[in-house]
Amino acid sequence: MKQIVAVVEKNRLLARDTYEMTLSGDFCAVTTPGQFVDVKLDGYFLRRPISVCDCRDGRLVLIYKVVGSGTETMSRMNTGEKLDLLTGLGNGFDTAPSGNEPLLIGGGAGVPPLYWLARRLTEEGKNPRVILGFRTSDDVFYEKEFRALAVPVTVATENGSYGVKGFVTDAMTAVSYSYYYACGPMPMFRAVHDTARTEGQMSFEERMGCGFGACMGCSCRTLTGSKRLCKDGPVLLSKEVLWQTQE
Repeated sequence: MKQIVAVVEKNRLLARDTYEMTLSGDFCAVTTPGQFVDVKLDGYFLRRPISVCDCRDGRLVLIYKVVGSGTETMSRMNTGEKLDLLTGLGNGFDTAPSGNEPLLIGGGAGVPPLYWLARRLTEEGKNPRVILGFRTSDDVFYEKEFRALAVPVTVATENGSYGVKGFVTDAMTAVSYSYYYACGPMPMFRAVHDTARTEGQMSFEERMGCGFGACMGCSCRTLTGSKRLCKDGPVLLSKEVLWQTQE
């Protein structure tokens, strides 16, 4: 973990209530897709954990959804403003077991960390494909960015206003894959776990009090006991999660 001060280079609206922020700074502690940063905002006691979308050449990309006053404050930040970050948090994805054709599954706010993962897998010579799930066409983002990596993309919307009508699991049944990586809400994880034909890794979205394992407020029940998602995760193996005990 490393505390830094980063500078806002760009902060733009991507989709409904969804923003992309590009920061410059010393991000040497951010090394693996799936890690997150903890953002300190003036006037707020708790930091905001946000997954890293991409990190390279001294720039960090965060994608966040405005869901309260804190993220609304972030959405109004301008070029040149500064942010206090804790960086290098979380374990990230392990690409070793991916096989040649891994499937990346993202639901809504779970899409961002899969972009860096897709880029990493392609750099390793793998052939990933991506399924992105959203509620409506107004919520869709980063389809073009994934396609620019020469990665096949399927978009699913719940109301059918764009792409495949239904959920990410509806799109999963139509593709073959060697392994899967997923990030999204718990209901999606349950459905993916029940649908998947292989093992996989899941990056859990969870409210975090401290972000580095001190408060035990973001625990997940596993075969080897409770794991702190901020410290032992946020990425867990699908086979280690005790699904029947998750709320």
